Amino acid sequence: MNNLQDKYRQEIKPKLAKEFGLKNVLAAPLVEKVVVSMGLGEGAQDKGLVEKAAEDLKIITGQKPKVTKARMAIAGFKIRKGDSIGLMVTLRGKRMYDFLEKLVKIVLPRVRDFHGVSSSSFDGQGNYNLGISEQIVFPEIDYAKIDKVRGLQITMVTNTNNKLQTKRLLEEIGLPFEKVKSQKSKVKITESEHG
Repeated sequence: MNNLQDKYRQEIKPKLAKEFGLKNVLAAPLVEKVVVSMGLGEGAQDKGLVEKAAEDLKIITGQKPKVTKARMAIAGFKIRKGDSIGLMVTLRGKRMYDFLEKLVKIVLPRVRDFHGVSSSSFDGQGNYNLGISEQIVFPEIDYAKIDKVRGLQITMVTNTNNKLQTKRLLEEIGLPFEKVKSQKSKVKITESEHG
């Protein structure tokens, strides 16, 4: 398989359709889009910070981010209505599959003390949310050039609101879910005697 998009079409989609007893392969679960966002609470005070963070997000996703503005004033955070408070990129098609492939094969293995992604980050509408605390785990980011370590949120939006179908889809794509800690069965292993 050349890439994740081909693998999805040729292997994952038919496999999931069969697994869930779907008569039409087009009804199989799929990731419709991936939204990558970065909050900039302090961006309201420092206009240059928005540009630096936008450059990081553009390098990570390969697409120019959209600046999100505050819809209302929050005095406690010194945010006025209309202030820049975040960045957002919506990925679809080939760019989305390339991003997901990079995420599961390169980025997540680079996260410190990584034991798999949480099984409790589904939102009930078939979406999965994943937070990454440092943008430096992305290989495109030059650690020497970053001004500040920032976290980002990755939301995978699917065409199903069934948690099981969404989880199976993400497992097939390669997202490593953390193993559920269960009581280990006590199996006595005996060495076979050789005569």
